[in-house]
Amino acid sequence: MTSPSLRVGPIEVAPPVVLAPMAGVTNYPFRSLCRRFGAALFISEMITARPLAEGREKTLKLADFGPGETPRSLQLYGVDPVWVGKAVDRLVDEGCIDHLDLNFGCPVRKVTRKGGGAAIPAKPRLLAAIIRAAVEAAQDVPVTVKFRMGIDDDHLSYLESGHIAEEEGCAAVTLHARTAAQLYDGCARWEAIRELKRAVQTIPVIGNGDIWVADDALRMVKETGCDGVAVGRGCLGRPWLFRDLADALAGREQQAPPTFGEVAEIMIEHAAMLVAWYGKRPGMLSFRKHAGWYTRGFPGSARLRERLMRVQTSAELEEALSDINRDEPFPEHGHLVRRGKRSGTQKVVLPKGFWDDPDDPVPPVEGTGEPVSGG
Repeated sequence: MTSPSLRVGPIEVAPPVVLAPMAGVTNYPFRSLCRRFGAALFISEMITARPLAEGREKTLKLADFGPGETPRSLQLYGVDPVWVGKAVDRLVDEGCIDHLDLNFGCPVRKVTRKGGGAAIPAKPRLLAAIIRAAVEAAQDVPVTVKFRMGIDDDHLSYLESGHIAEEEGCAAVTLHARTAAQLYDGCARWEAIRELKRAVQTIPVIGNGDIWVADDALRMVKETGCDGVAVGRGCLGRPWLFRDLADALAGREQQAPPTFGEVAEIMIEHAAMLVAWYGKRPGMLSFRKHAGWYTRGFPGSARLRERLMRVQTSAELEEALSDINRDEPFPEHGHLVRRGKRSGTQKVVLPKGFWDDPDDPVPPVEGTGEPVSGG
């Protein structure tokens, strides 16, 4: 059986599986690892438009791609069409990207309180202006957008956002089927993905939310009719999930999950890639959160994690993993162990007077200077 695929402009995404952008996670080493296991489109962590346009060194490093990486997919965050346009101009003029994703789903307080992230779709004229600026500057580079259902259940905007994206020339849309108020709590409401798919007729709709195992992806596609799936928290500490997804979507028998010894080898490789990319100290510091995700659910992992949180070199990492039971099978319910963002809801904080004029196209003050969430 041939695996299905979707098209994002000129890019064929086969299998139709996307690594969702996650701040501090979807850097080149992690994208490279997921690509090897079977992800087809791997989006960078969120990059803020203004510091990118201004050429700030730290932001340029976050926006960098590895040698031979393709397609080069970057997620951009911005609240002002002018700065978004300038940032995209720079990316395109320098030949940096093959695909651009715009973030309108970030629910983080320090972003929404200034009117950015998941708040922007509540201002449809501003949303349209930002998308238009990006699409015009992108030229032949396909632009996609990611958004949530809305700010909260009283302010749902996803159907209007989908229509705007379609009208402004986007190549696809991705819906995280939660509101900003939900954060990452409870179950994603896949029925919203189904409604968006029915509403958006000319471009692909990608579903996001609660893809923990391959059967979840099959079920999402069947229940919603979406054209592809985006995976975020489900792959933390489990990059082989993309192999499972590729097999399931192609109708192939799924392979056995890795043993603890095989997980340890992936951990060592991942740490080595981070060190090569960032340098020894920042690379190992970056790896520590991954170490916790890789080991959750295995017997005795709490004590092991205490050691892993202190490792400073690759040699220390190998030493910490030297006495594990390498034949220990992956925990039966290991995929259900919480990874990434904590549960809990929030009251979304917005700027004073935010609701006075929803049609106001004036950009808010820059939401944040640093990327914080992929939404």
